[in-house]
Amino acid sequence: MNRKLPYDQTLILVVLSLVGFGLVMVFSASAAVSQDLYGSPSSIFFRQMIATLAGLLGLLAAMKIDYQLLGNRYVIYSLLALAVGLLVVPHLMSSGDVARWIRIGPAQFQPSEFAKLVAILFSAYYLSRPETDLGSFSRGVLPCLGVTVLLIALVLAGRDLGTAGCIALVFGLMLFLAGLPYRHVPVLVLGGAAAFGVMVLAEPYRMQRIMSFLNPGSDPNGAGYQIRQSLIALGSGGVAGTGLADSKQKLYFLPEPHTDFIFAVIGEELGLIGCLFLIGLFLLFLWRGSSIALKADSRFGTYLGIGIVAMVVLQALINMSVVVQLLPTKGIPLPFISVGGSSMMVMLTACGILLNISKHTRMGEAEEGN
Repeated sequence: MNRKLPYDQTLILVVLSLVGFGLVMVFSASAAVSQDLYGSPSSIFFRQMIATLAGLLGLLAAMKIDYQLLGNRYVIYSLLALAVGLLVVPHLMSSGDVARWIRIGPAQFQPSEFAKLVAILFSAYYLSRPETDLGSFSRGVLPCLGVTVLLIALVLAGRDLGTAGCIALVFGLMLFLAGLPYRHVPVLVLGGAAAFGVMVLAEPYRMQRIMSFLNPGSDPNGAGYQIRQSLIALGSGGVAGTGLADSKQKLYFLPEPHTDFIFAVIGEELGLIGCLFLIGLFLLFLWRGSSIALKADSRFGTYLGIGIVAMVVLQALINMSVVVQLLPTKGIPLPFISVGGSSMMVMLTACGILLNISKHTRMGEAEEGN
């Protein structure tokens, strides 16, 4: 009897490797901050561990549920309504300017992370319908674009330009791979660029980050401080690194060493070797995820798989590009690695869906990697 798992075992190994690597680096990068904030060097780590366990439960549940059920119109529109509602709730609960989290006691959840996955689910559902005609902008592209723009607008209301940008990029990639005619591309690109420009101009700190990116020496102790410390950390690591838990920059020099800039700590402690190892894991994820998506037994599975892979890989690429100053500074977590309970739970659940798609590929258990 064939005892092999009906899921892509290589992808399982890659995801577990990313999670394990992330937990080790979170413990190292957060110890000093955790001691200062909570009086214990392990408090942030244990919170991340709890979120990881919850995410693994989500992964297991998603692996068992037939992904085709997610393509049911009633399920899709229910999830869409839930995502919209959750994005509105923080504004009702918050009295400050930033409304990104739903807080219940000591726990908090960031609805925009859930909205990313729902946007992918809706786009996959819409693009896989036989009646969808992308050749018509008004009848084919505009309805899906309108729903995505609604989610992006609600995310932007919480001043989260990074997540909004990720949703837009993944949506654009899914549209293109679904066969979007080239004549529609300029309209979407120019519209997106104009919207991005408005968002940057609307917040002075965003413009400061752009100017600091273009001229790093213009404000070395202000907008350019974080990236300068990040580059110092990466340069200090060299090829082999200073050693695990031996970073100096995380000791109150580099802001957010355990969240958005944890890749800099990896570079300092594990050097170029550690960075290449992590990049290699994401490339393996891209390879196996893309293979699963392209061999899915339905168009919905293909688009859904592509969307999930793009969500993970594009976000990782953006985060690492920011850390090495290839992009302006923006608060986007490194998937599976940065501290962030909401991100971890959503990413792992999405991977569970991708693994379920691998169970239903056209080649079945004969597929390479199973």
